[in-house]
Amino acid sequence: MIKNMKYIFFALALLIFANESIAQKIVEKSAIKLARVKYSGGGDWYNDPSAEVNLLKYVAKVTNINVDPVYDYVDLASDNLFAYPIIFITGHGNMNLNEVEVSNLRAYLQNGGFLYVDDDYGFDEFIRRELTKVFPENKFVELPFNHGIYSSHFKFPNGLPKIHEHDDKAPQGFGMFYNGRLCIYYTYETNPSDGWADPEVHKDPPEKREMALKIGTNIIVWALTN
Repeated sequence: MIKNMKYIFFALALLIFANESIAQKIVEKSAIKLARVKYSGGGDWYNDPSAEVNLLKYVAKVTNINVDPVYDYVDLASDNLFAYPIIFITGHGNMNLNEVEVSNLRAYLQNGGFLYVDDDYGFDEFIRRELTKVFPENKFVELPFNHGIYSSHFKFPNGLPKIHEHDDKAPQGFGMFYNGRLCIYYTYETNPSDGWADPEVHKDPPEKREMALKIGTNIIVWALTN
């Protein structure tokens, strides 16, 4: 499997998911980036470019994970996808994946990659439709509050924190699994990534931003160690 990967970094990333002791060594030596996914269909995949930068700076402050806090994006049709152990999708409105993007994303997830999706509002129907193309045999399931992603670094005994109101519903965290491994995590009706952005962007109070950064840290830690 690994010999078919074109990028050594992702070959190492595959080991992260397979062995915790190896993961620790690799995390210490490799600067982790959180790549924003560029997609077609009209949705604003590019919004709030400060979000990932701020999250990774926070991760560097509260963990020993070696990160590269830059805004980086990746096209799902590109082989560059396999250079990232974690990728991130967000936006408002439509997303439309073509056959190449679907095939590439499926291969990425099957071979140890991790996708985090955050509904920035109005994204739910499109993300569910498009990810069904990637794993037509699977469905999103709501993760229980005792799932490890809610305690991988900080403790969230009641599940996701509520960052933005949206439709004033309870926040929900959904997962999609491949061979028993959580490979896609999807946050709905909360929007943590808005809380990662620079304070003046959404004017979230400090306590909301702190909760958003903490749950973001949990996502990064979980993705790199499971």
